[in-house]
Amino acid sequence: MALIAIGVAAFLLIRTERQIGERASALRAFDRHAREASDALAEARVAQHGYVAAGQGEAFWMSKVTASGEMVHMAMVALGQNATPAGRTAVAEATETAWEFGDIDKRVREYITSGQQLMAADVIFTEGSDAAATAGRQVETARLAEHQAFDRDLAEMRRQQAITIAAAAVVCALVVLGLIPIRRTAIAAAALESSSSMSIAPFPVGVPAAPASAETTSPTAGELFRTAADLATDFGRVRDLEELTRILARAADVLDASGLMVWMGSATGGDLRPVLAHGYSSQMIARIPPVPRSADNAAAAAYRSGTLQIVLSRPGVSSGAVVAPILSADGCIGALSAEIRGSGETSELVQALATIFASHLAVVLAATPSEMVEPKAASLG
Repeated sequence: MALIAIGVAAFLLIRTERQIGERASALRAFDRHAREASDALAEARVAQHGYVAAGQGEAFWMSKVTASGEMVHMAMVALGQNATPAGRTAVAEATETAWEFGDIDKRVREYITSGQQLMAADVIFTEGSDAAATAGRQVETARLAEHQAFDRDLAEMRRQQAITIAAAAVVCALVVLGLIPIRRTAIAAAALESSSSMSIAPFPVGVPAAPASAETTSPTAGELFRTAADLATDFGRVRDLEELTRILARAADVLDASGLMVWMGSATGGDLRPVLAHGYSSQMIARIPPVPRSADNAAAAAYRSGTLQIVLSRPGVSSGAVVAPILSADGCIGALSAEIRGSGETSELVQALATIFASHLAVVLAATPSEMVEPKAASLG
């Protein structure tokens, strides 16, 4: 399963990189044709001014305008073939304006042929100059639209790559975790079998004594892993805060937590504030002040160090907790705290699951605008 997950992730990453390369190559070709069109329009505009200027004569400048017009036409055709829907409208407008410039040039030549130099000059320096300048601006608008579309597509592809890598890592982690309880159950069963004549079986240091029926451990662990795998899939499909809060409630059940809270800061070290919660009232969330990065508590420690923090339970006084850092590509942006029942904070399985859920939250929250994450809207009673 781990090898299949890695292979599928590698295939998807390679395919995405190939798509990014093709889009970048098409954008470079569009830029080249846009420069050619802008240069040809500028040359046609200057050459048309030469019709009414003393020097080379009309025939010389008319041939220049004709050659520049042909270059503009070829560049516009190439732009239309390489344009995406984002820049297609601007390219069509630029092509239409270039044709208008050609019609204006025909009128100017008719005036010059009939000896009406003043009329030709008036059309050249008003309609002709405006048409050429407008076509140039429209070509630049199309070029900027293509760049913006490429940036949006690139960001979405990078996000998909991050989700693919995270999903592959989760599958590998679950496969490794799935082997741990099987191995321990086998050890416990062997110990019980070898010491059947003793009332209390000797267990190795650090391995808890198994109950009379060791067969109940494996199904429980298997159910946890299946639920965690389902949550991993649902994290990657989150679309809004309502779905995310429902997934938090399911994650609390997997961890056997009485409450979950997502603290958000920033990669630059801003104060932590609760933005998502399950198991706490909205009035309680509203009373929680921002937590400085230097504060002496587990959430701030996880935020500073980027490592998992454990708060041991005190029977009869307070329950234990696990705090996992939320790590993005730019650094630690927050923490996930879980209040664990029954002294389960020392369980390696609980700690691993909390770390996995925090990693998925990092992918989701890093792609969510900060103004959309408000404590009042996100907290659950």
